[in-house]
Amino acid sequence: MYAQRLFTHGTKSSGRRERLCLSLGCREQSSQVTVTMVGTLLLLWIGFFLLFFLYRSQRPRNFPPGPQPIPVFGNLLQLTLDNPVEDLKKLSAQYGKVFSLYFGGRPAVVINGLQAMKEAMVTKSVDFAGRPQGLLVSHVTEGKGVVMADYGPSWKEHKRFALMTLRSFGLGKKSMEERILDEISYVITCLDRSVGRSMSPQTLFHKAAANIICSIIFGIRYDHDDKYLEDMLHRFTETAKIFNGPWAMIYDTLPLVRSFPLPFQKAFQNAAVLKKMAADMITQHKSTREPGEPRDLIDCYLDEIEKRGDKDSPFFEDQLIIYILDIYFAGTDTTSNTMLFALLYLMTNPDVQANCQQEIDTVLGEKTTVSFEDRHKMPYIQATIHEAQRLSNVVPLSIFHSTTKDTQLMGYNIPKGTLIIQNLSTVLHDEGHWKFPHDFNPTNFLNEQGEFVKPDAFMPFSMGPRVCLGENLARMELFLLLVNLLRRYQFVWPEDAGVPDLSPVWGVTLSPKPYKLGVRLRGDKTG
Repeated sequence: MYAQRLFTHGTKSSGRRERLCLSLGCREQSSQVTVTMVGTLLLLWIGFFLLFFLYRSQRPRNFPPGPQPIPVFGNLLQLTLDNPVEDLKKLSAQYGKVFSLYFGGRPAVVINGLQAMKEAMVTKSVDFAGRPQGLLVSHVTEGKGVVMADYGPSWKEHKRFALMTLRSFGLGKKSMEERILDEISYVITCLDRSVGRSMSPQTLFHKAAANIICSIIFGIRYDHDDKYLEDMLHRFTETAKIFNGPWAMIYDTLPLVRSFPLPFQKAFQNAAVLKKMAADMITQHKSTREPGEPRDLIDCYLDEIEKRGDKDSPFFEDQLIIYILDIYFAGTDTTSNTMLFALLYLMTNPDVQANCQQEIDTVLGEKTTVSFEDRHKMPYIQATIHEAQRLSNVVPLSIFHSTTKDTQLMGYNIPKGTLIIQNLSTVLHDEGHWKFPHDFNPTNFLNEQGEFVKPDAFMPFSMGPRVCLGENLARMELFLLLVNLLRRYQFVWPEDAGVPDLSPVWGVTLSPKPYKLGVRLRGDKTG
């Protein structure tokens, strides 16, 4: 009996072990099946994604040609992100004056050369007058203001309002000259302290240009060592570099990384601070203004809001915040960077500087004040300023456009909403349009009689309805600044500064690498 029970117990235990092993085996097999299914689904998802990308990145019929994009990145890895202009030049040589790229799955058309540029921006200006949305710069500006706002009734009204307001505050009139000349007096005070030695001009002209535009927008001028002005300039400059730098291209190409704590987040942080500064300034104006008696652009805009009194009006305070920042940037960065390039070119081309000074002395004589009207008697000065603008090419890819409807360009079909990139370098440095395309030479703008001429290929601020809002103000500032400074000083390359480096620093606007400016009073042999 005992043996029988033992045998029976052993049989039952063995059965339980078998059932346990079978159960474990089933679970292991089930787990393996699950892993296999997950792996298969993952591979199918990746395959589907690649097929979807290849489908999305197939160029539509009669779309401009271009290099083959790769999944996820498009053509991003084929560009030098720190400065893609040379890459675009090579691609244009291979694919033509109008070619296409992909930023992730988003197509973009790059326009090169004067003929294609004029067809798009002048002949078919409305078709190409849109602004791309969904990019870093449009997210930061919220699609408001005037620079990144999409083409439409609101944009038209805001541009018209800006031009009208600038005129009312003296753009092209004596009162604007007085604003500029007043700021130039502070620049001269700063330079006088550096006579006989060298100084860094990097922030000097940014602060001067900022103060001129601040007087129009806020009715305020800041001391050059004011911390508020310095902080504002730093945030604008840093954000501008991010907008046209590698991190912005990554943001625009790879939407999945947008929530990560990467360097492009600094643009949003800076924008938040700048928007707060603008909002505070608006609040101050609301408490001190006299309706109908505007002191500056903010007062004019607040008057416009009250005059319309319509909840559906495109004029409202949130719009004004971005509007202020737009006009500030348009009136500051291009002018200051062009001035920095101009002085760098003049130091490294002393014969051009001497010719400018000779013309200034001849035309002005004993006259104490320079007027913008004097430019008509100074063809060489005008040629020098325009040559600095041309060669420096401070906005090489302009500001991106987009098509407002299905259209054509140079025989190619361009669908509505396509990102448009103007490669201005292919026009400003085109060997077919300039006598000295790659050198600093004012004769590019002088005819055989020494008269100032402006070729069609001169378009540093683009052309058409989206031409830079601050262009006319920049022209006045550059003329009055350069003439006043060259009349008083000789600028020399410091002996201990090494070999001049004329290569630019990449950003929304290009700037020269930091350099030292040697300052001497004219006629002072000891300085």
